[in-house]
Amino acid sequence: MTARIIDGNALSAKLRGELAAKAAELTAKGTQPCLAVILVGGDPASAVYVRNKVTGCEKAGIKSLKFEYAQDTAPADVLGKIAELNADPSVHGILVQLPLPKHFDEKAVLEAISVEKDVDGFHAENVGRLSQGQEAFIPCTPNGVMEMLKSIETPLRGAEAVVIGRSNIVGKPMAMLLTAAGATVTVCHSGTRDLNFHTRRADILVAAIGKPKFVTGDMVRPGAVVIDVGINRLPDGKLCGDVDFDSAKDVAGAITPVPGGVGPMTITMLLANTVESASRAARKA
Repeated sequence: MTARIIDGNALSAKLRGELAAKAAELTAKGTQPCLAVILVGGDPASAVYVRNKVTGCEKAGIKSLKFEYAQDTAPADVLGKIAELNADPSVHGILVQLPLPKHFDEKAVLEAISVEKDVDGFHAENVGRLSQGQEAFIPCTPNGVMEMLKSIETPLRGAEAVVIGRSNIVGKPMAMLLTAAGATVTVCHSGTRDLNFHTRRADILVAAIGKPKFVTGDMVRPGAVVIDVGINRLPDGKLCGDVDFDSAKDVAGAITPVPGGVGPMTITMLLANTVESASRAARKA
């Protein structure tokens, strides 16, 4: 048995085509979707992520603004820029690339972003709305995973879902989305006893722990859908996920690759949130 590959690049291309059409329609009516990105420090990985987001915007007809700050920039300067962008009606989304330098209060920076422009879905109010099933901007990676499950018509109601990882960015919102879709969800983490017991019960297994090739084939229930959120760089420079793809693909029913799986969908959902924010602004105008 060889798993079906869930192609994030192909799904992303399809969705971005639809988003480009929506962005063009909004622009024609006088509201061009606009995303502002703030990058602090010279972290190479962060710079690559920001570049990919800016490129994605350009291809989708979304205006992008990029503000770069040195590693030793005072937090007040970044907070001032966020306040300026909050007040600018032509800006529909604000993204602060994480991680921030250690002298920043990350929570304070994220909470400074207007809820209406929090297209990353990290603001506490958006998280609260999501937990209560209200309209909210959904964190991009979990939202992308849900789109991938939808694309292969994965039955969610009544399914056993296991999420490995409990981060605010992926694990927790992923569990909320799966729960809302009717799945029975178990969240595993570093303190979980007998992790294999849980993973082998999963119809849907989401790995988001940041450990290369941590989930092996013998941890996967035959026929399960395996979603690999991780992206890790090995000593030889190659990328891999949190799942040992070679062993898991022979057991799983469907699986996401790394690269080319969840990664492209994360950026696509960011673009989708930005277009949605612009659409809301246009309706209010």
